[in-house]
Amino acid sequence: MLSFLFTLTLVQMTPSVTAQAVPPISRTLPSLPVAPQLGPPDAHPQPDITAPAPAVQPVAIVRPVEIRPLPGDLDEVPVFNSNSPEVVGSEGILLSTFPPAGMATPAAHLNFPFEGRFDIFSHHIARAKTPSETRTIVQGILIHNPTDKPVEVRILEAASYLTRPDALFVELPPYLDNRLGNVFAGPGSRVTSDILRGRRRGAWPTALHLAPKSSQLLLNLPIPTGKVTPSSNGRTTLIRLHSNGRVYVANLAMYAPLNPDGTERFPVLEEWENLLVSGSLVQPRDIPPSSPDSNPARFYYGRVAGVSRGSRWVARLTDAPNQDQLSIPQPGRAFSYGLSLLPRGTWGTGQVQSAPMLARYPDTAYQAHGNYGVEYSLTLPLKNTTSQDQIVEVALETPIKDDEPPKSGLRFFEPPESRIFFRGTVRIRYQDENNQRRTQYVHVVQRRGEEGEPLVSLNLPKGEKRLVEVDFLYPPDATPPQVLTVRTVDNSRELLGRRDLPL
Repeated sequence: MLSFLFTLTLVQMTPSVTAQAVPPISRTLPSLPVAPQLGPPDAHPQPDITAPAPAVQPVAIVRPVEIRPLPGDLDEVPVFNSNSPEVVGSEGILLSTFPPAGMATPAAHLNFPFEGRFDIFSHHIARAKTPSETRTIVQGILIHNPTDKPVEVRILEAASYLTRPDALFVELPPYLDNRLGNVFAGPGSRVTSDILRGRRRGAWPTALHLAPKSSQLLLNLPIPTGKVTPSSNGRTTLIRLHSNGRVYVANLAMYAPLNPDGTERFPVLEEWENLLVSGSLVQPRDIPPSSPDSNPARFYYGRVAGVSRGSRWVARLTDAPNQDQLSIPQPGRAFSYGLSLLPRGTWGTGQVQSAPMLARYPDTAYQAHGNYGVEYSLTLPLKNTTSQDQIVEVALETPIKDDEPPKSGLRFFEPPESRIFFRGTVRIRYQDENNQRRTQYVHVVQRRGEEGEPLVSLNLPKGEKRLVEVDFLYPPDATPPQVLTVRTVDNSRELLGRRDLPL
């Protein structure tokens, strides 16, 4: 055992445990306390929309639009980004930024210390194909202080949810009011909704106080599979932190240790430390990414395991860098800004928004494609520069991905494909016609090729300027890219210029 692994301090996100008395793991144990009801138990039920997507052959349509690169850039905040392998098939190390010296598998440790602001993002699945494979996988996130001084790690915002029972992938309509935060479909949708609201959801401590040369557990939670009917389950976690000194982080997976009576228990810190030192990378590995310079018949982006750069993308969308207004389109016209653009999906802008990797395993993604958990904070100072009053709409949309400049416009499907490409909550803040400040939370579900309904529709008199702010965290379980569209309403279909195209 290395000298830095000797302090048995356990921060347990479930009922307190010790090495002498560890409770069995319940296979239906919730990941964190469920959000309190805001009223009677069924006052705000989760919507149950079960109507399937229409089984109609989609037709491609083209909508004229100017596609623009998104101003701004990712910030410099490092993100501990653990998403590969997505399916945990063995015990071991999911991601470690510890130094490799003294470790049984040096290549499993990336030697990347964090200090100041940093994020932790984790998304992994446990899968049991037979009843004999249903032993619970437990996930542990370990933080270590390698210095000779005490270090405080503040937990600013945090959420962690299982697919079952916390956040099932229920069928939802395209748009739902989510002012209460009780609308979600999948753990990624629920986690990002909480963090967007600045929450520390559940029994997270406000801070970890790490003594010199000591470690603590930030997370020690199960990913249970069904005991009677084997199945899969996933856990998504997103945490924003601040450390006043250098720390290392590791994300580990372990089969729940057994008590003498055969029941499962949570691992304690010493067991996690032993796994960190003696363990190897979790197997099997995901399909490795295609080289960015290659041109294979099928291109694999790969999943992320490493440290990416960028927690937020902040941008003010204006006519030009030195101006402070965004002129609305002419009636019946629109322009769109790319969101989560990635290689082979830039619509001719040449802009790749995928977060660069500061450290990574060689068989994982070259960039953090999708920017899962990254917050987009976009400000639109809209101004009506036309000669008449106008109705202006701002919408999130999911056109058909392309890397070529759109010759006639962005392509959509009518009706959209059945595959869901986006599900998450978007916050819209704006001034209404009475100059009152409004805030709306809308849960959006979009399928591939889906044109978006307006998130906000404004009556904008000629010459008037109105500020609109759009904020969302790019949700796990989504597929990039999307666009943010500004359009000026016109009832003339000819001005819209839509036409059917063969697939």
